[in-house]
Amino acid sequence: MIFSILIAVIAALLLVVIIITLKNFNKSEEGQEVFQKIQKKGKSAILKEAEKKLAHDPHNVSALLLIGDIYFSEKDWEKVWNVYKTLYDISSAHLDVDIAKCTLRMGMAAYNLDKNEDAISSLMLSLKKAPDDFDCNMYLGRALLKAGTYDKAVFCFKKAKIMQPENNEVNELLGKALFKSQKFRDSLPFLKRVLDENPSNKEILFDMAVAMTECGMGDKALKVFMHLRPDPEFGAQSCLEAGKMHERVKDYTNAVKDYEIALRLPTIQTQIMLQIKYRLANTCIAMNDISKGLTYLRQIQATKAQYKDVDTLISRYSELNQNKNLQTYLLSGTSDFVALCRKLISAYYKDSFVKVEDVQVASESVEIICEIENPKWEAKQIFRFYRTQNVIGDINIREFHGKLRDAKCDNGVCITMGSFSESAHKFIDGRPIDLIEKEDLVKILKRINMFN
Repeated sequence: MIFSILIAVIAALLLVVIIITLKNFNKSEEGQEVFQKIQKKGKSAILKEAEKKLAHDPHNVSALLLIGDIYFSEKDWEKVWNVYKTLYDISSAHLDVDIAKCTLRMGMAAYNLDKNEDAISSLMLSLKKAPDDFDCNMYLGRALLKAGTYDKAVFCFKKAKIMQPENNEVNELLGKALFKSQKFRDSLPFLKRVLDENPSNKEILFDMAVAMTECGMGDKALKVFMHLRPDPEFGAQSCLEAGKMHERVKDYTNAVKDYEIALRLPTIQTQIMLQIKYRLANTCIAMNDISKGLTYLRQIQATKAQYKDVDTLISRYSELNQNKNLQTYLLSGTSDFVALCRKLISAYYKDSFVKVEDVQVASESVEIICEIENPKWEAKQIFRFYRTQNVIGDINIREFHGKLRDAKCDNGVCITMGSFSESAHKFIDGRPIDLIEKEDLVKILKRINMFN
């Protein structure tokens, strides 16, 4: 009994093998026949013959398959889309239509025709029928990459990588998809393989530098950005990235150099140009070259109104540009600022002798304790100078009042480039404290000659 069943199973398996072999033989024979027809008659004659059949029967599957193969070989994507769309639409009534092949070619045509949504939907259908098809995974990955669905694109390219591990196009697309999905460390090996085979690929080189920056390899990335600075396509963005990196370590001289190289490039996108000029303006201001910084800010204002805080910066630094003492007060180093504060005390108490006893430098302010001698009176004073342009509240003034008592000073003066809150003004009523705000400070600064 068991022997009879075994013979029946073997016979069934042999029958399946024979059927598959015959099918493959027929397909091969059919393909050879098509090739021979094309060789013998020529494409135009084949197409003419197929079109005649389609004129009588628009759903003639053999004719549609024939012209579909011809259009596909010629990459006539519009016609490929129309033919295989027709085949797909009639496939429920014609079981001999290969759905996997049909939807694959529909997807490829749609992708090349910039119909990305149609490409994705067609290729997803094809993938269900043939999940291990290399072309299907590659085209679906490309379409998903274009659509910004990066994680799914990565999945498709990883499958393609398993099928063709040495294919460098797969490495490039997988590297790009990982980079776009912000998996920077994972993207680096694939981007490097692409560059090993094609060192002139500037796009991949730029992406690799960005990925290295995100992975904490700033020194290596900076070298790449500086190498790419003259490039007509990636130079401007590379200059911007290099400049930002130099700014972060306060290397303003090299940051200015980076940005100025970008502005000399023959072409630069408006948005990148605005970013570069904005950063260049602020870098110049950080180097106390306010005049040059204002030049770039006004160029930005002329190109795009209300860009970031450009209007506010122009207003603020135009005033500074006209008053060197104001520049020193806000922007100079500690030693120059303290020297200016001493001069300011002398200007505040005109015709008096000022003897400085102590100078204390804090993160937010500078304090100077001094003896003031006037023909009519003498007093011990404490001055506190704030460099901020913000509003200073009563908490700071209360703390200052406590320090005034501890130091046994007769009077105190708080000076700021900003303003004091209403509660701060109320607190000083009846107390020996004067508050000097921006408007009065500017007047005093205009009277000071730092060279005397």
